[in-house]
Amino acid sequence: MSYYLAYDVGTSSVKAILVDKQGNITASSIADYPLYMPHPGWVEQVPSDYWNAICKATKDIVTQNIIQISEIKALAFSTQAMGIIPMDKEGNVLHNNISWIDGRAEEYAVKAMRKFGGKKIFKAIVGVEITGKDVIPKLLWLKDKKPAIWNQTYKILDVNGYLKFKCTQKMVAEWSGACSYAFNLKSKNWENLFFKVTGVGIDKLPQLVKSTDLVGTLTEEAARELGLGTHVKVYGGCDDTQAAAVGTTAIHEGEAHIYTGTSAWVGVMTKSAPKFKNGIFSLQSADPKMNFIVGITESAGVNTEWILETFYSKELKSMGKTEVFALMEKELNSTPEGADYLMMTPWFLGERCPVSTTTTRSTLFNLTHQHQRGHIVRAHFEGIAHNLKWSISNIEKDFKFKISSLKITGGGSKNETWMQIIADITNREIITTSQAINAGAIGAAVVAMVGDNALKSFSDVKQVVSETKSFHPRKEHLSLYNELHQAYQSIYYRLKGTYQSINQKRFEL
Repeated sequence: MSYYLAYDVGTSSVKAILVDKQGNITASSIADYPLYMPHPGWVEQVPSDYWNAICKATKDIVTQNIIQISEIKALAFSTQAMGIIPMDKEGNVLHNNISWIDGRAEEYAVKAMRKFGGKKIFKAIVGVEITGKDVIPKLLWLKDKKPAIWNQTYKILDVNGYLKFKCTQKMVAEWSGACSYAFNLKSKNWENLFFKVTGVGIDKLPQLVKSTDLVGTLTEEAARELGLGTHVKVYGGCDDTQAAAVGTTAIHEGEAHIYTGTSAWVGVMTKSAPKFKNGIFSLQSADPKMNFIVGITESAGVNTEWILETFYSKELKSMGKTEVFALMEKELNSTPEGADYLMMTPWFLGERCPVSTTTTRSTLFNLTHQHQRGHIVRAHFEGIAHNLKWSISNIEKDFKFKISSLKITGGGSKNETWMQIIADITNREIITTSQAINAGAIGAAVVAMVGDNALKSFSDVKQVVSETKSFHPRKEHLSLYNELHQAYQSIYYRLKGTYQSINQKRFEL
C-alpha cells in the first residue's frame, strides 16, 4: 500500500494528514505555534517553530499507524502565503518570518508606487495599489532597515520554500507562492521588470518549480527528525488558498468556494489571467493549468477567539472550550437576524479585500443598552459574512463571473447557524463538503499524488471529497440584510480617513 503525507501550515498551527492512494485519511495530527507582535502593526513567526511543529505532527502520525515507513511515498506542504524568510548561503535563517498579516512597510509601498509614477498610474498598470502588507514593500523595508541582514541574504524563502529546504536542502519557490512576490501568470516566471524598477532585484529570488514538480527526497537529517525514510519524495506544494480550493473540489472554470478559518476568503477558478482589481488577486492555481481569483478577509476565526476570551472569560474558567462554543451558538441562535441593528466589522488587522488598508481597524457600530452579549456574537459573524458578500460582488462586477453557489471549507463551516447567516447575507447557496476541516491538507495531498502519478489529474479529488449539505438564502431576511450591507460599506468609507489619521504614525517605528 502507498501512503502520502500532507501538511496544511496555517497562521497558528499545522494540520498533518496521512492518506492512502484512494485519498482516505488514515491518521491526522495538529501542532500549534505562536505569533509574535513586537510592535503595533508588526507580526512575526520563528521559522524553526514551523519545522518543530511539522516534526511533532509527523511523529505523532507515524506512531498512530501500523504501517511500514517504506509505504510512505511522498509529501507536500500547503502553507500560509507571503512569507519572508531571509536565508544565508549556508542555510541559516537571518530574520524571523515577516508574516502575511504584518503591515510595517506602508511608506515603502508608497515609494515603490512612485517609481511607476504614483498610485494612480501604478493601479492602472497592475490593477490594484500595494500596501505595507505586500511582499515587495516589506523587502524594501528589510533592505533599508536591516542592511546587514540584507547583505548576508543569499535567498528569500516563503514558508513553503523554507519547509522544502528543511526537507531537501534545496532553495526553491513554487509558482503559487511566487505570486505573493511578483509572478507573471502568462510567462510563468518572476515579473523581472517589477523587481528591477522597485529596486529589490531578482538575485535573491530562488529557482521556480510547479506544485507537482519533484524537488528532491528527504535528507538523512530531515528523515531522522521527521521519523521517516530518505526515500520519501518532496513535491512543490502550494499556498493554502489554492490547496483549499482543490480540497473543496471547486477546481473547474468559474467554480467558487469560501474558506472560513483564522482568516476567510472567496476564490474562483479560471484559465484566464486578469489584472488585480479592488483588492482581489489573480494567482496561480495549485493545478499548473489553471489560475485563481481570490479576495482575502484577513481576520475571521481569530476574531471568534477574541470574542471568547473577552466576553466568555468567566465561562472558560469553569467550562471546557467545547461547552463554551455551544453556549455561544445558543446565544447566537436566540438573537434576531441583524442583531437589532448592531454591526461589527472584522478588520482587527486591517484588511486585504474587499478594501486594501493597513490602518483601518474593527468597529462595533450602533451599540445601545438594549444589546447583550449574544448581539455582539451575531454582529461578529454577520460582519464577516458582509465582508464576504462585498468581495463576491466585486468579483462578479470586475471579472464578469456569475456566482450562484459556493462550496465552503474551514473550521467555521461546522457551525450551521453561521452557514445559514452567510447564505442569507450573500443571497447565494452555500454547500458544505465532507472534508471541511482538512480541505487544505487534502489539497496538498492531491498535489503530491498527482506529482507521483497516483492520481491522473486534479479532477480526481471529486472521488474522495463529496458535498454534504446545502444552505439556501431565506428571502424573508433579504431586505434587512441589504439595508445593513449598505451601512456596512458606509462604515468603511466614512471612517477610513479617521482611522488613517489616528493609526498611520502609531504603526510606524
